[in-house]
Amino acid sequence: MGAVKSKRMPRAVREQQMLDAAVLTFARRGYRAASMDEIAEVAGVSKPLVYLYLNSKEELFSAVIRREATALAEAVRAAVEPGASADRQLWSGLKGFFAHTAEHPDGWTVLHQQARTQGEPFAVEVAALRAEIIEFVTAMIGAAAQEAGCAREPAAREVSGLAHALVGAAESLADWANSASPGAGERPSAKDTAATLMNFAWAGLGRLMAGERWSPGR
Repeated sequence: MGAVKSKRMPRAVREQQMLDAAVLTFARRGYRAASMDEIAEVAGVSKPLVYLYLNSKEELFSAVIRREATALAEAVRAAVEPGASADRQLWSGLKGFFAHTAEHPDGWTVLHQQARTQGEPFAVEVAALRAEIIEFVTAMIGAAAQEAGCAREPAAREVSGLAHALVGAAESLADWANSASPGAGERPSAKDTAATLMNFAWAGLGRLMAGERWSPGR
């Protein structure tokens, strides 16, 4: 009854409180096992109030995905250094991505592990976030090619493929960095994780921009 009699607050604030509780519960329990009773208890409200605000478990999960996806995309865009060289923009964007996923591990778990495995419409919403980030990275790689004055600029399809590969690597590294035991020693910082990916990817991209290409016959 204490939760039901909790202090009145603006609807928007109360709704964010419910979404915070839902993120934590979905991340720790999984979508199927999480219950509205548990989410209400964590939020400190009654279950009928959760239904009043967010209608159903499915709509609550969708609202969580949209909020966490928007926050991640905004964090990446805000981190990119405007007017910087292409490699500095990619570097700062990666730092923003890894910093956000490290600071919001439950949100990242919901996006990358829970939502993608629950089918439509949840997987579709996560795919839209991924497509937005890939489009952003594609533009940066294309800008890098122009900046480097490539004699033979990579084709649009190749640039898109490189962007997909880079985003996939970033997602995998975020899982690794946020895991309980990523390896010996402490968890890597966002800066260290971004540097790992830059060392892996940018050196190769730099050679590609210079016209060097690997082939199985070499």
